[in-house]
Amino acid sequence: MGLSRATVYRQRQPKAFLPKPRPASLRSLDAAQRQQVLDVLHSERFLDKSVREVWATLIDEGVYRCSMRTMYRISDAREVRE
Repeated sequence: MGLSRATVYRQRQPKAFLPKPRPASLRSLDAAQRQQVLDVLHSERFLDKSVREVWATLIDEGVYRCSMRTMYRISDAREVRE
């Protein structure tokens, strides 16, 4: 027939592929923590600074809210990119 055995068996019983939604990570930030990060990004002090500058300044002060990438994700979800 010119078909592989696996193809014939697969065509006999086709299964619909429905990807399962990924569960939320246990390490993900909750809504209150995301709002705290947005409040820091929108504060008067950091209003005209990039996310990279905000993150570096907070790290220098010994404050760690989240990773730099997470700050970008939170700001990109609601705002225009830089």
